Amino acid sequence: MVGTRAEVEVGPVGHGGFCVARLDGRAVFVRHSLPGERVVIEVTEGSTGDTFWRADAVEVLSASADRVPAPCPYAGPDACGGCDFQHVSLVRQRSLKGDVVAEQLRRLAGLEVDVSVEQVPGDDQGLRWRTRQRYVERPDGGKAMRKHRSHELVPVEECLLEAHHGPRHAALGVDFEVADGGFWQVHPGAPDALVEAVLAYLDPRPGESALDLYAGVGLFARFLHERVGETGRVVAVEGDRRASRLSLTNAPGIEASAGDVGEVLATSYDHAFDLVVLDPPREGAKRRVVEQVVARSPRAVAYVACDPAALARDVAIFAERGYGLVSLRAFDLFPMTHHVECVALLTKARL
Repeated sequence: MVGTRAEVEVGPVGHGGFCVARLDGRAVFVRHSLPGERVVIEVTEGSTGDTFWRADAVEVLSASADRVPAPCPYAGPDACGGCDFQHVSLVRQRSLKGDVVAEQLRRLAGLEVDVSVEQVPGDDQGLRWRTRQRYVERPDGGKAMRKHRSHELVPVEECLLEAHHGPRHAALGVDFEVADGGFWQVHPGAPDALVEAVLAYLDPRPGESALDLYAGVGLFARFLHERVGETGRVVAVEGDRRASRLSLTNAPGIEASAGDVGEVLATSYDHAFDLVVLDPPREGAKRRVVEQVVARSPRAVAYVACDPAALARDVAIFAERGYGLVSLRAFDLFPMTHHVECVALLTKARL
């Protein structure tokens, strides 16, 4: 019940910025804790008939060696909900994220994968990496952030994740045009890291054809086209029409199609492609798109994922259709939070 306090032993990390404990046989998702700690929790969500409760660790009785003082004065129970792991050393944050990715692949795709989350240049000890930052304006004109899973406001002076500069829309030395409010990776080091990972996995060759799905403003399409050359072909499919138009500016020589990816693939480009890049939103590509990709018989698929559960589900669908996970890299593009970005390589299983 909300407000209940109890002493618990904290178990493994879960997907969503919490660790899992047990209280009278019920799972409790405990924020602000670490595996192996003994803490006093206060239940924040849940009632008698629920299968799980949510709670905050409000007192640490036995601390993990990986626990550190939170750098932000607004982090912690009953405070700003923007960060999940400010109480955790950066090295341990990355290992926790790797554990989550591995657990999702094990549970949803039946795969045993060792996952090491890589640091990416561009932040300051896990801070000052958000090149786009939104605050809630208070009635008095001040700034605020929201509490976790709540509309309740927490007055703040500033967010320590906010970068001292806005986004620079560039990757590997190439500038990109992005519409006001349009999507661009928020961590300064993300575009370079992701493009390099995708190109290394796909190894595009002159004359090959490539589909860039959920292509945005053409980040991957630009460099795919450079690799496949004038004798090759790159098709970028993107749901946002402004972004799709800009992809033609950012990646001269490609073809661009604006529309729902599943709808476009159901009616167009139904011949074989050598390569596919998938960079879907958080909910993943899902079965319809995965099956459309497989129908084009690519020799390699690079899947860029911001949600490990959606990635694992889609990897399982690829496996049903004969494509196996060959390699995976994970990047810490969202330090202090539970979020992690993955790039997976899938290829046809050898018979």
